[in-house]
Amino acid sequence: MTYKYIPHTEEDIKTMLKEINAESIDCFFRDIPEEVKLNRDYNLPDSMSELDVVRRLQELRDLNTNNLVHFIGAGSYDHYIPSIIKHITSRSEYYTAYTPYQPEIAQGTLQYIFEYQTMICNLTGMDVSNASMYDGATSCAEAIMMATSITRRNKVLVSSTMHPHTIETIKTYGHYNGFDVVLLNHQDGLVTEDELVKQLNSEVACVVISNPNFFGLIENPETYVQKIHDNKSLLIMMVNPLSLGILKTPGEIGADIVCGEAQSLGIPLSFGGPYLGFLCTKKDYVRKMPGRICGQTTDVDGRRAFVLTLQAREQHIRREKANSNICSNQSLMALMTTVYLATMGKEGLKEVCLQNIQKAHYAYKKITALPNFEPVFTSPFFNEFVVKTNVDYEVIKEALLKENMMAGVHLGIYYEELKNHILFCVTEKRTKAEIDRLVQVLGGLK
Repeated sequence: MTYKYIPHTEEDIKTMLKEINAESIDCFFRDIPEEVKLNRDYNLPDSMSELDVVRRLQELRDLNTNNLVHFIGAGSYDHYIPSIIKHITSRSEYYTAYTPYQPEIAQGTLQYIFEYQTMICNLTGMDVSNASMYDGATSCAEAIMMATSITRRNKVLVSSTMHPHTIETIKTYGHYNGFDVVLLNHQDGLVTEDELVKQLNSEVACVVISNPNFFGLIENPETYVQKIHDNKSLLIMMVNPLSLGILKTPGEIGADIVCGEAQSLGIPLSFGGPYLGFLCTKKDYVRKMPGRICGQTTDVDGRRAFVLTLQAREQHIRREKANSNICSNQSLMALMTTVYLATMGKEGLKEVCLQNIQKAHYAYKKITALPNFEPVFTSPFFNEFVVKTNVDYEVIKEALLKENMMAGVHLGIYYEELKNHILFCVTEKRTKAEIDRLVQVLGGLK
């Protein structure tokens, strides 16, 4: 046998290849360009004992820099995660749970998904939430697909102040699902009513606004939401759910669909994933919503029970007619968010928001008072802000790494005109001493 980990014999492989008229297994990879193939042996050591394997993995682990003080955000945030979350979600009945298709044996899973949906609705001010979205970017793209199906239009106005990765995801979905993406220019970091009105027409299905936006600024779609609705278009708001502990909810503003990334609600950074996208809407549009929806009912004995509702959807019998087929069970992430929100409560969430705001503004004032740094935008922000500097970003990055700190994101990698503009983030985990040390290091650079 060529590969010990493949259970087929050489004769098995030859028989299968002959059956499908293929010369070799390599035929299955002929569409992959040669220049991206490895075309050499793997750099793997000889077999080792379990002790040696563990020791080698520990060596590789230790190559990572541990316990950095984060001043970086841009979609993934270093928030405090109460220890109860890991304790609960590590239990085997949660950790191994799969799609709850049989309610009679999945009441626990169905209940916490129902509780998650309820909390997300309360947080956003919307009527109904689904579960099991992959991440914020794809949940936003799915929200747009909902809107194009509801309005039967195919033009989408997207704020240019959204995260560049989200914009790219939206464009990819648009390319394969037949909707056109038009970016709304910003003025001083915000979408303006004048720019919006200029682009609105009878082909526009929806307007997509991020709040806070990629620059950390708080948008104000309340000033132009009526114009969107007068055009018979929908307003989609992509929000940082943590900020809703203190900001006006999308429901109050008048949003039709709300989406976003819930990583800030009790989910660890984990080198970028897995995370949790959320999606909620008005009850009028619930049948256009993708994914899983859990509901509450009663059993034959009149006791409270939980079930999957609206099952004549893409999950089961309408796959060829569905707006989407995004239905994998991501509920372990949803459970983390559920435990986080239940643990924090209304007052705890508000306190976290206040600490984010106060600490971020303290850092902003200290940094912009330095001789080599200056403010860029003047609008209110939550826990991220942009500063301009005449110090090279790589110099800043290396100086902070030496002090075990991670610098903010260099916006120059996304926008040519924003070279040496840095997006800093300050969460509730940052102490005054850490912020003061950041300012001290920045102040010593030239």
